[in-house]
Amino acid sequence: MSIASNHIQPCLWFDDDLEEAVRFYTAIFPNSSIDHLGSGAGEFTLDGLTFRAINGGPAFAFSQAVSFAISCADQFEVDYYWDSLADGGEESVCGWLKDRFGLSWQIVPARLYELAADPDPERALAVGRAMLGMRRIVVAELEAAADAVNRAE
Repeated sequence: MSIASNHIQPCLWFDDDLEEAVRFYTAIFPNSSIDHLGSGAGEFTLDGLTFRAINGGPAFAFSQAVSFAISCADQFEVDYYWDSLADGGEESVCGWLKDRFGLSWQIVPARLYELAADPDPERALAVGRAMLGMRRIVVAELEAAADAVNRAE
């Protein structure tokens, strides 16, 4: 069996605001472009990942069952993506939010993964507990939670 192209490309179904959404997303992400817009369909690239999208009407809506995760290098990136994508949307917990179009995002600092993988299970547990109490993930608060375990010993 021969397959001409084997990459996965997300396809997003918007009610009737495809063009507004595409302009919103491409303004936020670096290395982005609007590749094609017209006739209720479009193709755009966000930081090198190509998306297809359609204005499909109100029959389907986004849900949290599918989300896009952004791994952020530092708190500056977390804050940038959080503020940009949450604008007009809805903040949730543990680094999750829905943007103004209803698409779910996870804004996660790389440091969370490092701290959650700490070989000391008490430190890792403290980091997890701290994250559960956050909306936007704050690296300094995660680190403080981990360091508090060391001070308690």
